[in-house]
Amino acid sequence: MNLIDFILHIDKHLETFISTYGMLVYVLLFLIIFCETGLVVTPFLPGDSLLFAAGALAANEANGLNVGVITILLIFAALAGDNTNYFIGKYLAKKGEGAKLFGIFTIKKEYLDKTHSFYEKYGARTIILARFVPIVRTFAPFVAGVGAMTYRKYITYCIAGAILWVSLLTFTGFAFGNIPWIKKNFELVVFGIILISLLPIVFEVIKHKLSKK
Repeated sequence: MNLIDFILHIDKHLETFISTYGMLVYVLLFLIIFCETGLVVTPFLPGDSLLFAAGALAANEANGLNVGVITILLIFAALAGDNTNYFIGKYLAKKGEGAKLFGIFTIKKEYLDKTHSFYEKYGARTIILARFVPIVRTFAPFVAGVGAMTYRKYITYCIAGAILWVSLLTFTGFAFGNIPWIKKNFELVVFGIILISLLPIVFEVIKHKLSKK
C-alpha cells in the first residue's frame, strides 16, 4: 500500500523529499529510473508518472528544479538502466541451454534463437514502443540481450526511445503541471497516464485476437 500511495501521490512525496534533502532529489530521480529500466526485479517502480511529476515540480520555481537538467539526467539514467539490463541478459544467454535467471527460470537454446530472430526483424519498433509501456520496458532490454540482438542496432533505437520517452513526459508535466485542476487531482492524472501507457498492449491483444479469427 505504501508503494501505491507513493505512485498515486508522487508529487507530494517528491515535494517532501525536496524540502528535507534539497537537490539530492536529482539522485533519487536518477536511481528510480535506473532501477526501473535496469533491474528485471523492479518493474513495479513508477516511470511515466515519475517523469511527469518531475516536470510538474520543475514548473514551480519554488522547488528549485531545472527541467533541462532533469531531462538530460533521466535520459542518461534510462540509457544506463537499459544497457545494464541488456548486458545482464547477454551474459546469461552465453551460458546457453539450461542457464537460469536467479536460479529459477531456465533459458532454453531454442528460446534464445527465436528471440534473436524476432528482435533482428522487429527490433526497432519493439525497443522504441516498449519504452512507453510499464513493465514491458523493464524486460525488453533484458530480452534483447538474451536474444543476442545486435548491439549497434539495439543502442541506436535505445537512445531514440530514451530521448522520446523522457522528453515527452517530462516536458508534458512541465507544461501542464501548474494547472490548478491537475495539482488538485494528481492521482487521477497518474491513473490516466497508466491507462494511456497500457493502450499499446490492449491494441496488440485485440489485433492478435482478430488476426486469429
